[in-house]
Amino acid sequence: MVSKESRSEIRVKKHIKIRNRFTGTPERPRLAVFRSNNHMYAQIIDDTVGKTLVAASTLQKDVKAELQKTNDVAAAAYLGTVIAKKALEKGITAVVYDRGGFIYQGKVKALADAAREAGLEF
Repeated sequence: MVSKESRSEIRVKKHIKIRNRFTGTPERPRLAVFRSNNHMYAQIIDDTVGKTLVAASTLQKDVKAELQKTNDVAAAAYLGTVIAKKALEKGITAVVYDRGGFIYQGKVKALADAAREAGLEF
């Protein structure tokens, strides 16, 4: 019988490979995205000091109130605009996008596109 790795194990391996390629700096922090079955989370992280500068998720009351569902492409796009606005308020204009080992399509792509349209550079 052929044994296959689970999708979550494969995603973690991909994420480790991605993280070895780049890190967030004070000039260009890392926009990390995590997607669960029910929610999405986005953080802007300075890896040199290991500090989260800005965070947003579909669990927050103000974000959740604007959404019909928290696990669709529209929710991801709205989360992208929210994280971009918070970042611009803190003076962060350029980031490195960390897709967290997820395939760049659907929700992950919608979040990235919305953040770009709201003013973040990556």
